[in-house]
Parts: sequence; structure tokens; C-alpha cells
Amino acid sequence: MRLQVKGRNLEISDSIRSYAEQKLAKLDKQLGETTQVELELTVEKNPSISANQVAEATVFTKGPTLRAREATKDMRASIDQLTDKLVRQVRHYRDKRSRRGSRTNNNVPFEEGVPAVAEQLDQQIVKTKQFPVKPMTAEEAVLQLELIGHDFFVFRDADSGDVNVVYRRKDRGYGLIEPQ
Repeated sequence: MRLQVKGRNLEISDSIRSYAEQKLAKLDKQLGETTQVELELTVEKNPSISANQVAEATVFTKGPTLRAREATKDMRASIDQLTDKLVRQVRHYRDKRSRRGSRTNNNVPFEEGVPAVAEQLDQQIVKTKQFPVKPMTAEEAVLQLELIGHDFFVFRDADSGDVNVVYRRKDRGYGLIEPQ
């Protein structure tokens, strides 16, 4: 596992770095050596936020991308809770994958990166993301949506090659947006 630790509004000390490496080593046993983990540690400057020590992690695997965020009053506690959350996500992913009984073909990265584009309606774009769009089925996209904890997920349909979106509906179901 390759771990990259970044700090925002915080200088990363050697003790915090080694503590994070020790805790996130739990993931190494389940994910393997080719996994890349980005850990971002942040101190929120807003005095009204009591849980101002934030730990965010993104785990890039051959299959899904896992994300987690935890905030407490202590950075070590944030790292502990973050690690526990990621371990649960990995177990959940492995259980679902083993129940399906077949391996998916979503480990083939798509060459073109499709940036997340937002229309500018009298507002300023404050963040732009780019990510590889992997070919997969709608069911695999729903699984990915659940693992990253977002409300929508953009993917390339393995059969048609079109870019589609799955999203979480308010009635606890899922929706699929397909281009015509």
C-alpha cells in the first residue's frame, strides 16, 4: 500500500504520520500492495466548529474508489474513526463481490478523463475534479455509489459505451440517467 499524507492548515509531524501509517496498515492486509491511499489531515479554523480535527481519505483500488471523512476534537481519534470506517467499507465491498460470484471488469481504466463540469449561473466554480470513467454495468455503478457515499455516480456503460449517471432517489431507490 502506498500512503500519501497531506496537511491543510496543519504541519504534519513525524508522530502523526507514523500513527496514520500504523492505523491504515489494517487496510494493507485486505487490499494489497497496488493500492494507493491519500490521507488529508485538516484543522478547521472556524471557532464555532468544535470537531475541528478532520481526517479525509481516498483509497484507489483496482475496483472501487473508497472515501471516508471523520472529524473530532483530536486528530488521533479522527484517524482511528476514519480507519474503522474504511475497514467497514472494504469488508462491505468484499462481501458484495463474493456474493455476486463473479469478478467485474471495472479494473480497466478508461483512457479519457472526463472532468466534472458545473454550469456557471452567477456563481463561481470553486472546485473542479477529474477522474477516469471506468466501463461497468449499472449494478456495479450502484455498488460504487454506495461505497463512496455520494448521491450520484458517473460511469461509462460497458455495453453501449455511453456515459451514464446513477443517483440515489429520495424514496431509497436508485435512478439511471442514459443519453439518447
